[in-house]
Amino acid sequence: MKIFLVFAVMLLLTACTADNTLPDRSSAPTPSATGATPTGAATAEAAASTSPPVDPTPAPPTATVTVEPTATMTPTATPEPTATVPPTATPEPVTPTPEPEPTFQQFSLPEGSRPHDVAPGTDGTVWYTAQGSGAVGRLDPASGTITEIALGAGSAPHGVIVGPDDAAWITDAGLNAIVRIDPGTEEVTRFAMPTGRDNVNLNTATFDGNGTLWFTGQNGVYGSLNSFNGEVVVYDAPEGRGPYGITTTPDGDVYYASLAGNHIARIDIGTGEATVIEPPTQDQGARRVWSDSQERIWVSEWSSGQVSVYDPADESWQQWRLPGDNPQPYAVYVDERDIVWLSDFGSNTLVSFDPATETFESYPLPGSPSNVRQILGRPGEIWGAESGVNRLVVLLAP
Repeated sequence: MKIFLVFAVMLLLTACTADNTLPDRSSAPTPSATGATPTGAATAEAAASTSPPVDPTPAPPTATVTVEPTATMTPTATPEPTATVPPTATPEPVTPTPEPEPTFQQFSLPEGSRPHDVAPGTDGTVWYTAQGSGAVGRLDPASGTITEIALGAGSAPHGVIVGPDDAAWITDAGLNAIVRIDPGTEEVTRFAMPTGRDNVNLNTATFDGNGTLWFTGQNGVYGSLNSFNGEVVVYDAPEGRGPYGITTTPDGDVYYASLAGNHIARIDIGTGEATVIEPPTQDQGARRVWSDSQERIWVSEWSSGQVSVYDPADESWQQWRLPGDNPQPYAVYVDERDIVWLSDFGSNTLVSFDPATETFESYPLPGSPSNVRQILGRPGEIWGAESGVNRLVVLLAP
């Protein structure tokens, strides 16, 4: 702005250089109508006589405003038209499919069989001891076909298991012998108790990891059978009468339960020595035992109505009472998921126990009184022998 004012003053000075003096403001020329500037006095006078008086104060110079250039604006992109989305239909509520319920299937046995123990085979068949008829039976669940194999005069088979050779191995209290039945030929082989070991009252058996069969006798003994050479050894139980159920852990350790002795015991399979382990509940009636995948020993306590577990890792115990007013847990079995199964004479049910949630589920047995004295299984199947109604029963898990 200052530059402009200086420039205007210079122009004014230049216009007045004719007499080297500034023009008299009172005689300043007035522009004509045509814009020409008059040069003579006459012209001045004529203009004075015809033109209206002019304000002698010159108009201030017009200020020139310099306008800074406006920043070029980038044209805004025209938005694409938004597609119209049709409203989403409200989904129909989905009704969850209910979990299928476990179901029982029963198989009637020949009259007088009175099954005691049961053992599913590796070929799909199921073995059982027919204590009432002195035989061992074999059921084909697919066809319902049943074959019973007589074990001889005086036989009263108690327990049956399937060995690592797929054969059926039986503890026969009547014969005072371990009996093997070949799964292919059904040939019967006996392994008698040693001389002087009469009437040991053989109960149940289990194999360790070395191919040796260990067994219990309720009349105060336990023992071993070398399945390769047939040698039988019998040991006196540390607290006398009572050895009943027996089990092997995944690591090959062997434990048995003493019903009359109210304890469990661990057998050193190297020396044959048994060490008593006392449960915390007195007079609990430890009847059967089974190991889970973590080496823990589960015990059915017939007299206390409890299921208990012993953990060898820290020598701790836990126990839970079964549901119902008068539970009497007889058999115990642990399946491949580490779910614990028991037969309860008091409520005539199979009972499952989930150690993770510490909850029980009860499944009323179809026969009454069923008197399931032993349980074994394979994935999806829990088998029991209903000695009270002369049938085998399987709970088919979903």
